[in-house]
Amino acid sequence: MSAIEYTIDNGGAADFSADATRPGDLDQLRPLPRISIHAFCESEAVQRLMERCGQDRRMAKVSLRITGGSIAAAANMFASVSTPNLIILETATEPKSLLSELAPLAQVCDPSTKVVIIGRHNDIALYRELIKNGISEYMVAPVGMADILTAVSAIFVDPEAEPLGRSLAFIGAKGGCGSSVIAHNCAWGISNLFSTETILADLDLPYGTANIDFDQDPPQGIAEAVFAPERLDEVFLDRLLTKCSEHLSLLAAPSMLDRAYDFEAGAFHPILEVLQRSAPVSVLDVPHAWSDWTRTVLGEADEVVITAVPDLASLRNTKNLLDALKKLRPNDRVPHLVLNQVGMPKRPEIAPNEFCESLEVEAAAVIPFDAVLFGNASNSGRMIAEIDRKSPAAETFSQLAHLLTGRTAIKKARRGGLGNVLAKLGRR
Repeated sequence: MSAIEYTIDNGGAADFSADATRPGDLDQLRPLPRISIHAFCESEAVQRLMERCGQDRRMAKVSLRITGGSIAAAANMFASVSTPNLIILETATEPKSLLSELAPLAQVCDPSTKVVIIGRHNDIALYRELIKNGISEYMVAPVGMADILTAVSAIFVDPEAEPLGRSLAFIGAKGGCGSSVIAHNCAWGISNLFSTETILADLDLPYGTANIDFDQDPPQGIAEAVFAPERLDEVFLDRLLTKCSEHLSLLAAPSMLDRAYDFEAGAFHPILEVLQRSAPVSVLDVPHAWSDWTRTVLGEADEVVITAVPDLASLRNTKNLLDALKKLRPNDRVPHLVLNQVGMPKRPEIAPNEFCESLEVEAAAVIPFDAVLFGNASNSGRMIAEIDRKSPAAETFSQLAHLLTGRTAIKKARRGGLGNVLAKLGRR
């Protein structure tokens, strides 16, 4: 997330900000470039709003500083230090006095510095006068996080830039729950159902199975990209991709133990950026691990899918994942939950409705246990829909493909009781 500095002295300023931003409202906003922003806040509400903005994943590259103070405080500060790329000012000044109050700040601002003002007065004449005098945007309180980020994006993001593709990250609540199989089938479904160019990136470098599931043996793949980021661009990526079908390409893992795969937090960031520029959809098969780089990948993805099996360990781990991702992605949708291998013979299970009720989430999909179907698909290097397109699992993967691409929403599952699950957790 962005680097944030705070210098707060609010002085009892009035609270006139309200934020009605909901998860999903920011989905269409591109990540902001590497810029510096200094916000001067007169109220605690706008200070909190700017703090929330700084925690958003789209601000990961932004250096944000928040100071309690007025326009005069900004002018005094920048009289002795250089101005940032953007100054955000909160003010309660009357329209007739605002321009004169801004004059000292204008004298010390660098010509390239942009200014956004959050004011109280809905005055079209004032707005026109401010824009005429070089103010980039004037917003009338109350404002929300979506208003702030949209305004900043309008200033610093090229409106004619090519749209970025969406990234979908899949991770299992524990090993062996089938997250990779679900990721691979969803990637195949998205590319096949919608004729959408899709890239599947297997991030499990030592043990990845995407090459086996698609019956491929590529000589190159994701290892060449992550260990040589200076070479990475769309052309180099294209050389590393393996064609799995007409619209699906694979960035395969080496699946070898000839070296240690220890990565820094941002090791996969260049790959994710190139993937988003290269295809409308990129599916990230994230290994079941909790490290700096997996946290970063999950934090930067547009959507996250958690796969779990209906047992107590998965329930605990899913809850921990949901809690961690809520802090990591405070302004994004709740991760999608897929319950897999439901109904395995002779295995004690937590009922799907109880599993979901205890987590206070709805399951995006419940996939029944079918050893024959999934085993045949794995052994033949084919997807479930290629083996039996009329099977319940194939239909579920089709619905997931629709849900994750925004084509439609899956009907919500009915909720059940909490008793057994909470009792089990209490005993633990």
